Amino acid sequence: MAKKNDETNWYVYILECNDNTLYTGITNNLEKRIEQHNHGQEAAKYTRVRRPVKYVYQEPQANRSEATKREMQIKKLSRIKKMQLIKGV
Repeated sequence: MAKKNDETNWYVYILECNDNTLYTGITNNLEKRIEQHNHGQEAAKYTRVRRPVKYVYQEPQANRSEATKREMQIKKLSRIKKMQLIKGV
């Protein structure tokens, strides 16, 4: 859904890396970002050495600011709490 001034939707996402670790980030283009994480030079340093990665969670946000705030909240969670979030518990 487009926002005023054609602002693009933003998402907080969690990836599961090939070593079973979790990575949290934000994007306004989920398909492009997963491609970058798995194949591109634009991948986060963390995920570049843990390929392939797969999406396990995504959460839409109203704008980049809200996505960044939510990303920081999620990053502070323990792995157990992140897994509960992913499973919808």
